Amino acid sequence: MIIINNKIGDNMTSKQRAYLKSLAMKLDPVFNVGKASITPEFTTAIAEVLETRELIKIAVLKNCLDEPKEIAKVLAERTHSQVVQVIGKKIVLYKESKDNKKIELPKK
Repeated sequence: MIIINNKIGDNMTSKQRAYLKSLAMKLDPVFNVGKASITPEFTTAIAEVLETRELIKIAVLKNCLDEPKEIAKVLAERTHSQVVQVIGKKIVLYKESKDNKKIELPKK
């Protein structure tokens, strides 16, 4: 697995990250990462949902052999999104929508 530097919250202020975390608390996981880990189809589905919702939560199941932080970095890289947080086996990703902008981030 190749990981390029994509730290949690790249290009995001702590105020913006805190705001997104508060929104994510109310979300249920949209996807579950299982034994197969990250497939091209899975990545495509996440990219499509990110365009619609902007902020999503992903659950990493116990049978997944990869670490949640590694999965988050790879998904963020492949979907051109940002990792908001990784807590335990939950990942929160954010990507500003081009067409359906719903979330207004606080100013930098």
